[in-house]
Amino acid sequence: MKQSDSQVFVIAGIDTGVGKTLVSAMLVEALQADYWKPVQAGDLQHSDTDTVRELISNSRSVFHPEAYRLQYPMSPHASAEKEGITLLAENIKIPQTENTLIIELAGGLMVPLNRQTLNLHLLRQWQFPVILVSRYYLGSINHTLLSLEVLKLYQIPLTGLIFNGEENIQSKQVILSYSNVPLLGNILQEKAITKEMVKHYAQALKPMIEQR
Repeated sequence: MKQSDSQVFVIAGIDTGVGKTLVSAMLVEALQADYWKPVQAGDLQHSDTDTVRELISNSRSVFHPEAYRLQYPMSPHASAEKEGITLLAENIKIPQTENTLIIELAGGLMVPLNRQTLNLHLLRQWQFPVILVSRYYLGSINHTLLSLEVLKLYQIPLTGLIFNGEENIQSKQVILSYSNVPLLGNILQEKAITKEMVKHYAQALKPMIEQR
């Protein structure tokens, strides 16, 4: 699926709460890119789109409306079913823009949109390169390596890996050694997330992304 001739990156995570939205904000700022989250489940009063908009400093980025806005903070398929609707992949249409586009998935690779379609199926259809966000916690090695293996199995292009959180050298080394994927950056997430913090990491990430 083509989205004009501009670059597109999909931000995926190894689990819930690993920092996809924060990383998305940093990449939007780094590339002065547009942002799009296809499915927002819960937090409609202050969505991930709102969060990214508040954290960036550039005036070029455009924020495209979600294809689906669901009330409940649940897996998209469950939230939709609770509202009596079915998410349809054909309704999730890539926004047209001449700018670089950052797409943030709702949840991880295997999160279901309906009873037949996973996020993974969208990625396979789109064939846009993925940036995978990992966070250090017990089990993160397994979750990260499994996510990378699934991307490889489905022949989905991968730009690289970003680690979020206080560094765990042992975990990072074994993940990079087994996967042999590019490391794009390390983010030490602070308690107070500010525009200055986002801008700082955006400057560090920009050359790493532009090299890919």
